[in-house]
Amino acid sequence: MITNFQAGMCNTGHHLNRRSLMKGLLTTAGGMAVANWGALTHSQSIAAEAKRSGKRCIMLYMGGGVSQIDTFDMKPGRPTGGEFRPVQTKVPGIHVCEFLPNIARHADKLGIIRSMRTKTPDHGPGGYYMHTGYHPNEKFPHPEVGAMVAKYCENPESDLPSFVKIGSGSGVYGAGYLGPQYEPFVVAEDGKVPSFVNPSLSPEIQGRRGELLSFMEQRFAEQRPGEPFAAHRSAELRTIRLMRARQTFDVGAEWEKAKDRYGDSKFGRGCFTAMKLVEAGVSFVEVGHDGHDTHMDNFPISKALYSTLDPAWGSLLEDLTQRGLLQDTLVVWTSEFGRTPAINVRAGRDHFGRAWTVVLAGGGIKGGQHYGSSDRDGFEVAENPVSEADYLATIYKTMGVDHRAQHFLGARPIWATPEGSKPIMELIG
Repeated sequence: MITNFQAGMCNTGHHLNRRSLMKGLLTTAGGMAVANWGALTHSQSIAAEAKRSGKRCIMLYMGGGVSQIDTFDMKPGRPTGGEFRPVQTKVPGIHVCEFLPNIARHADKLGIIRSMRTKTPDHGPGGYYMHTGYHPNEKFPHPEVGAMVAKYCENPESDLPSFVKIGSGSGVYGAGYLGPQYEPFVVAEDGKVPSFVNPSLSPEIQGRRGELLSFMEQRFAEQRPGEPFAAHRSAELRTIRLMRARQTFDVGAEWEKAKDRYGDSKFGRGCFTAMKLVEAGVSFVEVGHDGHDTHMDNFPISKALYSTLDPAWGSLLEDLTQRGLLQDTLVVWTSEFGRTPAINVRAGRDHFGRAWTVVLAGGGIKGGQHYGSSDRDGFEVAENPVSEADYLATIYKTMGVDHRAQHFLGARPIWATPEGSKPIMELIG
């Protein structure tokens, strides 16, 4: 399992190619294949472990490190306040940036954590920490949050993958010790699947080929007992199921009607696709929004980014509400870290982990409130510090997953989040 620390801000490509697809489809060297694909590759024992909580999660990941002071922890009148002004939301006492008017209308749904204190203000390691809750230097890879949610919340009867990443700019940290069945299925930034997943053969021919493959593998396995041939057949079946379910990713017709509300952008379409995927039963979808690494010209760049973020996020919350999905769908707005309160000589803000902000909504979160606070200039947490592990414990608790669930790597016990991690019960309804 390879952890991708190259993603995050320094996005050199989104790795959407045949190799990345097949990495998701195929097997490990040990042959423990395949999945993140419903019940297809599950052993009965694994299926028995999974809990169908009915909960889903959409994570909006702001690649590069988003500014807390320019969004949800504004400091008007202070030297660190910057150029943007706060506006009153529908909830007294909650203010947001003037360039987030759609989000302001949903403030009653938001649980705003303004006291994140994280350890690694570097893109790759910070992204790993915020996805796993563990330090990236440990000897074995931990599963990212989407894989953990996929394990415990997936619908084992679904043809769809249980963990989808729309864009890979936030990094692909993988399923770690949970195994390849929970690896993410990565699609393009706009939610489109690669064109080569479209079947080139008729179902009849595909079926005959599948029968031939099964026959040949069975004969081969009979001559070589102990070899993990089932993995290869599982990969074939998984591909067939992907082809059958691919239409769920095709939102083109509905997108034409929705794009004016979401904003005609890749991120907007990605958010709309995420809404359609959770509606169809996908347990975890992460949507990336890159470009927040504003070391220079922070304010014009951030203003442009928020013009894309705001309508997409606001419309996502609106549609989930209208469809009756928000009560069981946790929406997370996060990043790998925040940005410095101080504005540098290039009118930028740099990496900062000592006091920053993430936002939760839906899925049982008690909205219309802040949790924690920073000091008056935003340099330190003033009350209720929240670590990476606490943040993930809160997500797991909201999703109905035991944040201290024990797993094993060989005989070694490993927990979903580190010892001492605590969910923020004040935010959970």
